[in-house]
Amino acid sequence: MKNNYNLPVKLSEDLVRKLAVICEAENRTPSAQFVFMLRNYIAYFERTKGKISPAKLNEVDIEKFLSEN
Repeated sequence: MKNNYNLPVKLSEDLVRKLAVICEAENRTPSAQFVFMLRNYIAYFERTKGKISPAKLNEVDIEKFLSEN
């Protein structure tokens, strides 16, 4: 089973308002919309820069991304 994590994200008021407009248009919650956009960006990144290997994923220490700065 894959774990789900909460990541603190700081957004400007303008970005939050634009996200809200997109969420309403796409009929998604902000969390679902953010995940949708992130998956699309990762797919774009891998198309343009190459697939991210499982070995590279295993090297990443995600703890630093989970704690609030």
